[in-house]
Amino acid sequence: MQPKVHVKKGDTVIVIAGKDCGKKGKILRVFPAKGRVLVEGVNMIKRHTRPTRKIQQGGIISQEAPLHASNVQLVCSRCGKPARVGKKVLADGRRVRVCKKCGEVVDK
Repeated sequence: MQPKVHVKKGDTVIVIAGKDCGKKGKILRVFPAKGRVLVEGVNMIKRHTRPTRKIQQGGIISQEAPLHASNVQLVCSRCGKPARVGKKVLADGRRVRVCKKCGEVVDK
């Protein structure tokens, strides 16, 4: 069984710990087995690459590295503040994520 991650691909998050603390970004990928997320423009690393057919231009490439899911917090689309996420069952039976600060449904 894979561990649960409180964020999904496409969510806007803020980094709450580490060297990139305070930066906002969009989640590009989620790795639930490792409990890590890949955030756009956060935790950048330098990678030395050799020219290949896929990448004609070799050299030093900057790219994002995954960071632990506990170091990011979801930013609510309505109130615009970092908030914890709760679960709620709607009248039609759907389970959705809810912002704990304003009560807004995060899932569309």
